[in-house]
Amino acid sequence: MSAFIQRSRVLDELQRALKRSPVVALLGPRQCGKTTLAHQLADSDRHFFDLDSSLDRQALSAAPERTLTPLRGLVVLDEVQTMPQLLPVLRVLSDRPGTPARFLLLGSASPDLIRGAAESLAGRVAFVRLSGFDVSETGEESAARLWERGGFPRSYLAENDAGSFSWRQDFIETFLSRDAARFGITLPPEGLRRFWTMLAHLHGGSLNTSELGRAVSLDQKTASRYVDILAGAFLVRRLPPWFENTGKRLMKAPKIYVRDSGLLHALLGLRTPAEIRSHPRLGASWEGFALEHAVGLLSAERDAYFWGTHGGAELDLLITRGGAKYGFEFKFTDAPATTKSMRVAMTDLLLKRLFVVYPGTRRFELDDDLIALPLTGLLEESARL
Repeated sequence: MSAFIQRSRVLDELQRALKRSPVVALLGPRQCGKTTLAHQLADSDRHFFDLDSSLDRQALSAAPERTLTPLRGLVVLDEVQTMPQLLPVLRVLSDRPGTPARFLLLGSASPDLIRGAAESLAGRVAFVRLSGFDVSETGEESAARLWERGGFPRSYLAENDAGSFSWRQDFIETFLSRDAARFGITLPPEGLRRFWTMLAHLHGGSLNTSELGRAVSLDQKTASRYVDILAGAFLVRRLPPWFENTGKRLMKAPKIYVRDSGLLHALLGLRTPAEIRSHPRLGASWEGFALEHAVGLLSAERDAYFWGTHGGAELDLLITRGGAKYGFEFKFTDAPATTKSMRVAMTDLLLKRLFVVYPGTRRFELDDDLIALPLTGLLEESARL
């Protein structure tokens, strides 16, 4: 296994963003590869500031404008969420005639960082989101390994399963003991671990923050805020329901997913591929893994929903393109087939097409506008939607 995986698609997206905007924020969870990607940008005039470094932090705290004004080319500010006071300074510098410098902000996302950048740098900032590796980067032959270990580079590239599992456990411990407090979570580490583990057991199901809060002695408002913080840190996904007047009672609670399948398996205590495949949440695990691929490869981060009725009909993912609606079902099976639920979704939602994504290798039609699609076919399909 190579110790380096080229991320050309994301690198191209980042370079396009830097051409059109004086400030670009590259957001994602810790350890997903943001710093590595920034170092791959070809720019001879690159200046790098690590705000976790006391020396760089001191220089930018004492005289930020004096430090940044003379610089030309690409200026990278890593862990920018730790110094939000820099954002108004960047607004002034990005408005200079000729744009002598462009600024790349790397941050472990939080709602405050995104909101602060959007407000302070309105009209000047582009956002690019980065997750772990996806199957278009690792290759079809490594899809199972990617699902089992997750997409964090050090977890995926570990020498063996034991090393990968240990890295993920360390990542969880670091978040619990250090990062959570920075994001505004006051729950003690052990309480937060129980909270996060409960979310892992709810993975792929409906989120009820009242019941979740009671289980760890939190009120509903606080439990909801903690879920929002974990979502803002790209660690969980709160998938909203799609509402449409079809004359049926619809599911109104969001669904919850742990975004990285490797972290999900670590939270559930699943150390090996055999343990994953024998676990009751096997199907839900693969559903979340495939859903994250679909949202990422189809660039549907702001346009992702699920749909469900109290009568039992459900659709795992609904997105819109050009006024048309497309549905996605994720099935851990070698032989996907149509179901009554799929036909109800096609009819009630007037779907242009419904894809059944499965861990195979062939794309084939199941019925009119109902297509079985391998996980690796999502990127190719994105060009057709």
